[in-house]
Amino acid sequence: MEALNGILCVDKPQHFTSFDVIGKLRGVAKTRKIGHTGTLDPMATGVLPLLFGEATKAADLLPRSDKCYHASFKLGITTDTQDAWGQELSRSEEKVPAAAINAILPRFRGEISQLPPMYSAVSVGGKRLYELARKGIEVERQPRTVEIKKLALLSYDPSSGAGEAEVRCSSGTYIRTLFHDIGEALGVGGIMTGLRRIEAAGFSLADCLTLEEVEKAAKDGTLPGLLIPVEAVFEPYPPCKLSEVQARLFLNGVRLDLGRLANPPAGRCRVYGQGGAFLGLAEADWDAKELRLKKFFHGGGKAS
Repeated sequence: MEALNGILCVDKPQHFTSFDVIGKLRGVAKTRKIGHTGTLDPMATGVLPLLFGEATKAADLLPRSDKCYHASFKLGITTDTQDAWGQELSRSEEKVPAAAINAILPRFRGEISQLPPMYSAVSVGGKRLYELARKGIEVERQPRTVEIKKLALLSYDPSSGAGEAEVRCSSGTYIRTLFHDIGEALGVGGIMTGLRRIEAAGFSLADCLTLEEVEKAAKDGTLPGLLIPVEAVFEPYPPCKLSEVQARLFLNGVRLDLGRLANPPAGRCRVYGQGGAFLGLAEADWDAKELRLKKFFHGGGKAS
């Protein structure tokens, strides 16, 4: 199989960790160089963009870090994990009307503060919180500011307290904590009962393959052709085309004179050489009037 460079979006199945998926695909694709753009909890399903080969360099440079989810929830119950997979802590029989939920949702839109749950991968004192939680240890955590860009109730049954919502949010948002906090604000408690990520890093479910489809493509030898060029994640940045000489200098780390470029960018940009070959990312410094190499992607692909 030819060298794998690019992005493969997988529809992560339930009960798989993100690292389980990577481990499986390392065996399937016969390559060790695979990364991801953000983990999904084992109970969650949906969009998991995986970075192969040179694309692993893009992990810390993604311009689109927002994520979008369809989440199911249930009011009237709390658990130690803030979701349906934890130990029950309390239960309320009070029925909450849909109007009460819609009235309180504006409080959870925009920038909000979240306290990372004990069952999370956050490190405190060199220990993962979930490791401490499994031992029955609870420690002080610092709240974090996240942004909820969309929070809409999709369906709700007042008799059972079960519903579904769409959430578009910044990276680092805990969806189960969001519904725990909403339930607390309503005075009855709440948990997340299901989670499906429908968008991440600019990709959607329409871009995803199942693990079975990836395995079949690997056996058929068609997997390299299914990878999305790494430049796709950088589409929000404008293109900048270089001459043959400029491209050679750029790849050697030489800072280019912005005044000599045919289409000088305003800030960060996608850089292309002759023939439309994607070379990498650059940053325009207009104070110094220089174009500086940000990251080079060998074999990054062709311009679309």
